Amino acid sequence: MTTAETAGPAEPGVPATAAPVKSAVRTVMLLEHFAARPGLHSLADIQSDLSLPKSSLYMLLRTLVNLGWVETDATGTRYGIGVRALLVGSSYIDGDEVVAAARPTLDRLSDDTTETIHLARLDGTSVVYLATRQSQHYLRPFTRVGRRLPVHSTALGKALLATHTDAEVRALLPKRLEAVTEHTITDREQLVEELALVREQGYAVDREENTLGLRCFGVAIPYRTPARDAVSCSVPVARLTDGHERLIKAALFEARDRLSVVTRRM
Repeated sequence: MTTAETAGPAEPGVPATAAPVKSAVRTVMLLEHFAARPGLHSLADIQSDLSLPKSSLYMLLRTLVNLGWVETDATGTRYGIGVRALLVGSSYIDGDEVVAAARPTLDRLSDDTTETIHLARLDGTSVVYLATRQSQHYLRPFTRVGRRLPVHSTALGKALLATHTDAEVRALLPKRLEAVTEHTITDREQLVEELALVREQGYAVDREENTLGLRCFGVAIPYRTPARDAVSCSVPVARLTDGHERLIKAALFEARDRLSVVTRRM
């Protein structure tokens, strides 16, 4: 039996088969490739990474250059992400109800802790920063909206994973967990065990697992089950005292409760 025979009735005006459009798939592949690899790249390198026919890839690149989605260097032989992608990414942040509702809480959390604050969303096996508040201290981590980090090596990711069942976590995680630092948990079952502790204590901790010298604390925002958004506080280990850690945890719990109220109907 064919796909068309098993797919059920189509929507009016929509073909019965929902086969992906090759050019659209290739366009998304190309843009995501550039997004994950900043800078400019040669046609040969792009073709090698994506395994697309070189002639088709060249035509696609030239089309995207003309539309502003891809940019080239002065020679026109190296390619990278264009300004149009920034405009679309910004519109996602600007139009997101959770980001808008969270702004006062993130500001207050930043003031209360004086440390770097992140709001992030689960996207597959990664978390993506939706909003940040920079630390008030000279020694602070580098952050930017749109940054993508592995779910298993971050407090944000572990806080979100803990809202899933163990079976869901095992299905979501890749077979091999990459070591971002020497402290990253790379054993799947060890991570599952840690998530049980996260559920019990209500927060997750990144102990230099994503960035050496940096400890992070994260809590999930429970307006959905399982949660898709979380908030965290990052602090250099050199500045972290027991008293400061207690203050950060208390501030995160307060922020979580406040965000739970303002996002309840989203």
